Amino acid sequence: MQKRGFVLSLLAAGALTAGCATQGATPPPERRPPANLEIAFSSMLTGTWQGVTPGNELRLDIDNVMLRSLQHPHDLFLQVTGRYENTNVNQSGYMHLQNQGNDLFVGFIPHFDPTVTSLSPRAGRFTASEADAACSFYVTPRGDGFHGETRGGPSCALAMRGALGKWEIELEPGTLAVRHAESGETLRFRKSSR
Repeated sequence: MQKRGFVLSLLAAGALTAGCATQGATPPPERRPPANLEIAFSSMLTGTWQGVTPGNELRLDIDNVMLRSLQHPHDLFLQVTGRYENTNVNQSGYMHLQNQGNDLFVGFIPHFDPTVTSLSPRAGRFTASEADAACSFYVTPRGDGFHGETRGGPSCALAMRGALGKWEIELEPGTLAVRHAESGETLRFRKSSR
């Protein structure tokens, strides 16, 4: 997975803002975050996702954890299977969601035992090595979906094997993109079911 750089441009936003000011139009009101980010993010992410970029034959199955607690009813279970380029992949883990003001905290704890599923009694219990490998990041509402990025530390590389460096997450209705912040390497997914 060689990394390639990418650049974000703010010129279009500046031109649009200048155009609104010269025409006397008022800019659209700021979009307020949903009252409960956990519900919005969880419902948008839950389902089956298929890789659509070249070399990405991965399938993401994201379900609610069946042994829900009343304190965390929107936590999710992620299972990644298939092939990426020439590598077979079979990884799973628990996603804890928690509102943090205008942001949503996402904690990911891997399960190194491939027999653990969202239906398993052990879905919400972890070994010491799994807990030590936990990765966390924040997502914020953006457009019709969410945007976030990992911190780029070594813990995310343990939690999501091979995820070295900082990664950005873009979630829109029906599409999910995971992009390496430095190289621009992007894995895109399309939702195939709820």
